[in-house]
Amino acid sequence: MEEREVAFPPAHTAEHLLNQVMVRMFGCERSYNAHIERKKSKMSFYLDHKPSRQEEKEIERQMLSLIEDDLPVTFEYCTLQTLPEGINRERLPEDVGDEIRLVRIGDFDVCPCIGKHVRSTAQIGRFEMLGTNWDEHERSFRVRFKIV
Repeated sequence: MEEREVAFPPAHTAEHLLNQVMVRMFGCERSYNAHIERKKSKMSFYLDHKPSRQEEKEIERQMLSLIEDDLPVTFEYCTLQTLPEGINRERLPEDVGDEIRLVRIGDFDVCPCIGKHVRSTAQIGRFEMLGTNWDEHERSFRVRFKIV
């Protein structure tokens, strides 16, 4: 939930979408490691299996569809006591304070975040998956992508 030094709102908003795509497709947690930048971004997820080529294509298809759906990106505020169900408190910084900003992307995703975002998913641009890596020992799947 820390704001990136060089925030690129289209890629940062795509990060939220990709997190939720992965959670829904694989039943995993949100990314444990993300580097979101203007030229190239990467996100890593712990999974129970190496995604097939078809699953990789489905990730990209869903991302393109969500962007095309032009979902609104809105903000709301809540307290630690009124966090919506499903928000992982453990991922909040210790010094979060009592007021938490939630970023909601249509009915698809909601996540605490202080970063900069686009107003709707159509403003993201085109999502291009550049490649993936699977680490069998760590059971970690890394997605590399860029926003064009």
